[in-house]
Amino acid sequence: MAAIDAHSVAALNERSRDIFRHIVESYVETGEPVGSRTIARRMGGSLSPATIRNVMADLEYAGLLFAPHTSAGRLPSDAGLRLFVSGLLQVGGLDTDERKAIDAHCQAAGRSAEEVLSQATGVLAGLAQCASIVLTPKTEAPLKHIEFVNLKPGRALVVLVTEDGAVENRLMEVPRDLPPASLIEASNFLSARLAGKTLGEARAEILEELTSRRAQLDELTSRVVQDGMAIWGGENNSSLIVKGQANLLSNVTALEDLERIRHLFAALETREQIVRVLDLVGKGDGVQIFIGAQTELFGVAGCSMVVAPFQNSREQIVGAIGVIGPSRLNYARIIPMVDYTAKLVGRVLGQ
Repeated sequence: MAAIDAHSVAALNERSRDIFRHIVESYVETGEPVGSRTIARRMGGSLSPATIRNVMADLEYAGLLFAPHTSAGRLPSDAGLRLFVSGLLQVGGLDTDERKAIDAHCQAAGRSAEEVLSQATGVLAGLAQCASIVLTPKTEAPLKHIEFVNLKPGRALVVLVTEDGAVENRLMEVPRDLPPASLIEASNFLSARLAGKTLGEARAEILEELTSRRAQLDELTSRVVQDGMAIWGGENNSSLIVKGQANLLSNVTALEDLERIRHLFAALETREQIVRVLDLVGKGDGVQIFIGAQTELFGVAGCSMVVAPFQNSREQIVGAIGVIGPSRLNYARIIPMVDYTAKLVGRVLGQ
């Protein structure tokens, strides 16, 4: 059998696809290396263990399987799992109880947006029996007013008011010799350009105006404007919720699995890495699956992330929700679960 392109299902013949599918499904169920006799039994004896061993050897040569130790059992590699998910997986649907559980936890009545997202993350972690994450929106409501208030030399308060009535206050450093008139001028400049828009919508336009010096602002006032926008413009404005980490320990089958989970815990605590999820999902539509080092977030082999963006009422991506766990996820069940939750969260927050 010729070498198989690990990224192409078409390169596998029907028998190889069938055997490979049974290997992955067995691994998802048990987490254990799979031998040819096990696959022969799963296939009802239609192929002999010797024939299956030959196919498994070809699949290993192609990089889709590997031997974790010297036993006859094989496990799917990260590349093999990616191939399975992209070309062989038959995605199921949510059952009635799962749908009702998600609906009940994502009700908006009497709850803030953060409470809705926290509930959604919790129910997703419970149903998937994995860790669940949500990157909450940056300030998504259109802005009504922004004001810089002088506190003392070198310090000012930035007050941001949105059209839905929310008020945020943040401290910022300003030049110690900044005249009070510059704060008033900076407030007027931004309020005139931000009204009715989100900060993200107006940021590029404002910065371009400052860069081209079309704005009639002196150097100190321009610095205040840019620094004030930067307070809300960076990743630190997003809020990350992680729940269900303890679920990751429930199915540990070997010491190497425990070591992976430890690395994953460390990654989940590194906020700067996780917030890149939003940048990743913003480049595609719907649910996205990242397996192993493909995530570019953890670099942890044997771990996966299933994540989907959610949108505001203007169909702009403002956050992401998903599941993180070992690569032995039940993708057929978790993919529709994440998809449904993301769409529901978007609808609820848009109300």
